[in-house]
Amino acid sequence: MDMKYEEQLREETLYTIANKMALAARTAPKGKGKDNLVAAVAGRETIKKISDKIKNINEEQGLPGFFLRDADNILSAPVMLLLGTKIKPRRLDPCGLCGFENCDEKEKYPNHPCAFNTGDLGIAIGSAASIAADNRADNRIMYTVGIAALRLGLFEEDVKIIYGIPLSSTGKNPFFDRK
Repeated sequence: MDMKYEEQLREETLYTIANKMALAARTAPKGKGKDNLVAAVAGRETIKKISDKIKNINEEQGLPGFFLRDADNILSAPVMLLLGTKIKPRRLDPCGLCGFENCDEKEKYPNHPCAFNTGDLGIAIGSAASIAADNRADNRIMYTVGIAALRLGLFEEDVKIIYGIPLSSTGKNPFFDRK
């Protein structure tokens, strides 16, 4: 018979949804029309590496228990979207939203983010998560994933802020219906 059962389609469908999420993030509005967003879709192998790194970071630093919870949680996801931003300034004058007087002052602290880039990342994450919701894919936005992704060097060096959105398609949302 030429049938595919739903179990066979889940991962393929989640990849399709993750691709659409990346597109939604890309087309989300960007301050001053400058796009500093970086996106990638991770599969099981990369998700396992991220999980292991979260556990490693937890061991080294004795972080709150939710780091270990998230490390185990993302192993339920066959697919995960990673979204990050570069933090170079937009050169808007006047601004100062980053806490510095102007972009020249901010550039003396290159690891300090531009407020517009972090805002754009938040809008992009919201757009991506809405696609997951519209497609009924279980998901959760996780900054713990971003910390591990940064330390693993999964994006270029000038990407300083990353979030992860793991995706799942089971009877219960593993990212909210937790033990």
